[in-house]
Amino acid sequence: MSTPTGFMEYKRQLPADREPAERIKDWEEFHKHMAEEELRTQGARCMDCGTPYCHTGIDMIGGTSGCPVHNLIPEWNNLVYRGLWREALERLHKTNNFPEFTGRVCPAPCEGSCTVGLIGQPVTIKTIEEAIIEKGFEEGWVVPQPPEKRTGKRVAVVGSGPAGLATAAQLNKAGHTVTVYERSDRVGGLLMYGIPTMKLDKKVVQRRVDLLEAEGVQFITNTEIGKDIPAQQLVDDYDAVVLCGGATKPREFNIEGSDLKGVHYAMDFLNSSIKSYLDSNLEDGNYLSAQDKDVIVIGGGDTGSDCVATSLRHGCRTITQFGTHTQAPMERDRINNPWPQFPNVYTLDYAQE
Repeated sequence: MSTPTGFMEYKRQLPADREPAERIKDWEEFHKHMAEEELRTQGARCMDCGTPYCHTGIDMIGGTSGCPVHNLIPEWNNLVYRGLWREALERLHKTNNFPEFTGRVCPAPCEGSCTVGLIGQPVTIKTIEEAIIEKGFEEGWVVPQPPEKRTGKRVAVVGSGPAGLATAAQLNKAGHTVTVYERSDRVGGLLMYGIPTMKLDKKVVQRRVDLLEAEGVQFITNTEIGKDIPAQQLVDDYDAVVLCGGATKPREFNIEGSDLKGVHYAMDFLNSSIKSYLDSNLEDGNYLSAQDKDVIVIGGGDTGSDCVATSLRHGCRTITQFGTHTQAPMERDRINNPWPQFPNVYTLDYAQE
């Protein structure tokens, strides 16, 4: 346990965000960072529960509970509180290949299952997670670690999104020779072309890709399996093939007018904007622009919010967002949405601030 009474002595604190009026002028990440002493104080709030639901990662009564990758959260919270950052990094890497990604874009079901949240505000787990991995990079602790011995087995991974990268990392660590095929021109899948840069800076993605390459993973881009290379060729050339294709196919709206000019799916809109930004800082004009347009976004989830934020940065005239669900309650429904389920409560996303 960090400190027996830390959850009573200290209040939950989150890093400040850049002012909305300032951040819509650029595509930089909108989160600021907390000082090390503040992070240690937040780590002190962890109770080190006898049954830490924060890292259970299970479906409980129809609702998600805890971290799906089973992060050893109480352990690294305690290590951060004690100032043992390198040891915290080692514990974090035991279960999480890419904490720099999850620490930025994960919805943090761990915090919804935090025992402190039963009577107060949960521990700032997600913030601490990101801080641990970023300190690891800053201090030079995160370095390529190629396997000492190769097995002689060759594996093809189709898709370089989160699943593909994690699969490649694990198989490479086991000593297999891994080749990752990606149909886009850059590695990363949803991490590179789905999530806007203001939520996940693409330099962060490329930093991890470079690390995997240094560890021996080979990446082949601009190659679509079944089109550029027959699927059977992979089966013939490799000992195993792992399919890690993404979810870029949209849910179609079979309603009148859905095929009209100016109606676009979110991934087409977001991907074109991100690619143009990375290629030319949007100067090439090869993207679906919302500039000076009256924009309607259908969908109130993360992707819808990303479309709102992107449209604002394009310079849209007006923007209206529709959600299909009724507005969530301001507080958890303790009967139908009990702890330690992920709390279904109203939140204001970054794009609506």
